[in-house]
Amino acid sequence: MLDTVYYGNSLKDWVISLSLIIASLIVCKALSLLNRRLVRRIASRRNYPYEGICLKAVERPVLLGVILFAVWLALHHLKMESGMHDLISHSCSLLSILDATWFIARLTTSFTEESIVLSRYRDENRRFDTNLLPLIKRGLNILVWIVGIVMALNNAGVKVSTLLGTLGIGGIALALAAQDTVKNILGGVTIFIDRTFRIGDIINVGGVEGTVEDIGIRSTRIRSYDQRIIIFPNYKLTDASITNISREHARRVVATLGLTYDTDHHRMQHALTLLKRIPETIHDVHKKDLSATFSGFGDSALIITCTYFIRKPANILETISAVNFEILRSFNEAGLNFAFPTQTVFIENGKEQAPK
Repeated sequence: MLDTVYYGNSLKDWVISLSLIIASLIVCKALSLLNRRLVRRIASRRNYPYEGICLKAVERPVLLGVILFAVWLALHHLKMESGMHDLISHSCSLLSILDATWFIARLTTSFTEESIVLSRYRDENRRFDTNLLPLIKRGLNILVWIVGIVMALNNAGVKVSTLLGTLGIGGIALALAAQDTVKNILGGVTIFIDRTFRIGDIINVGGVEGTVEDIGIRSTRIRSYDQRIIIFPNYKLTDASITNISREHARRVVATLGLTYDTDHHRMQHALTLLKRIPETIHDVHKKDLSATFSGFGDSALIITCTYFIRKPANILETISAVNFEILRSFNEAGLNFAFPTQTVFIENGKEQAPK
């Protein structure tokens, strides 16, 4: 029965080829379980970060390589026509090169990422910005895949030199049509290098204030306070004036108060004293940077200007509210009256005359 011929091969040969493919799938499953449950744990326990990240990154390309090798053995075990045999050989070779490219790309990007993160962890004073990682990883991936695809095409019989010449001519036209894209890419690189802002920073640009959610190659995404995503082309951000709110050490707040004109100088001085005591009750307010001055005479009030700074990362709005409540409470207890717009009218000889 095993000697029965089907499509030019005995049943025994078909069974052997199929068994090779099934065996490769079983081996891949065993290797995957061994890597996840034993090898990675040993690497993590012995504090081998590079080994752990590399094993995790290259697992899939290695397993795919095992399957491709088994398929190649299975197909070569069978008798085929010369044309079909050549087609299968070229296909297996092409897929092997692409798998090797995948292996190198994952290994390179993973090793680079782990090296940068570890170096920054060991030395906090290093100026390298980890937010540059996505750009570096994408660049390495593109470079490795370009080399791998060129090698695969060359192995498949495609004249790479002719193809590159055609792409060069087309590339000139494409570059002219993609000037904005190039400017955006260079703008993204500039943002990363200058470290104008990072992911998670709160910035204000062009009157738009929000949190930076992503810095891509072409654009930057900012989530505004009303939870809307606003997308800025990178080249516009490099030319704009940007206020990085997250980089401020403290938030400056200027409060203007008005007391009634019947407030004498002793009570006015007491009001200034009460304002200077605010840091004693509101701990998020800097004490040495607080100033309270009698700043002028208004139309209907004696003006007091109080300037204070709120420490980061305190909640700005809640702290301002707490300060205002403290001012209201202390001034009410001291009998200090807040002024409101008023107008005095004098009556002379039975006629109303407003003062000039």
